[in-house]
Amino acid sequence: MKNKRTIITISDDDKLWLESYSRAHNVSMAEAVRRGIFILKESSGKMTYQTLLKKTKGIWGKGDGLKYQDKMRDEWEQ
Repeated sequence: MKNKRTIITISDDDKLWLESYSRAHNVSMAEAVRRGIFILKESSGKMTYQTLLKKTKGIWGKGDGLKYQDKMRDEWEQ
């Protein structure tokens, strides 16, 4: 299979998010987009994003998620 190059137009906010995601996961922006396409293809017809949100709402069972997140981030700075 031969890869094709394409150009996309996204908002400044989406571009910032994509750059942040790419840095956090140590992948190129192109790879991040490919991952997104893969996820959409795999879930096509199976579950929409909104359905997934509803299905997983309240699944976190370790208390206050924000407190947990802050604790984890504090460990990164040490």
